[in-house]
Amino acid sequence: MQGTAANESGRVSQRCRCWRRAVLSCALVAAACGGSPSGPSPGNATITISSTGPAPIEVRVPVGGRVTFINTDARPHAMSSDPIQVHSDCPAINDVGFLNPGQSGTTGILSVARTCGFHDHTNELDATFRGRIVVQ
Repeated sequence: MQGTAANESGRVSQRCRCWRRAVLSCALVAAACGGSPSGPSPGNATITISSTGPAPIEVRVPVGGRVTFINTDARPHAMSSDPIQVHSDCPAINDVGFLNPGQSGTTGILSVARTCGFHDHTNELDATFRGRIVVQ
């Protein structure tokens, strides 16, 4: 019986080591992923432009992130920073430029924490083609 107890004790000890390794591995993977689920997503975001406007209307990116715009509409769009005609609030948005149907463009690096409004320069007066990028 003592041999059985010792054998069981060895199995329990082995199981504990396996569990400790599994927990440590999960912790390391979680640490490597970084960030909390409620925080800004690491890196970049994507906005799709269709005939009904941008989707999503607002994205959040960290300082240093970029946003890619994809034109899925049948007509061209030109994404620009607010304000209308001046395009000076977040100049990195102006890098997207003119997008023919099926094309995509990416902002420059969004290097300042702020909220950046954008609009379609070819539809400046249509509120349907406006949105926001929150740089955190």
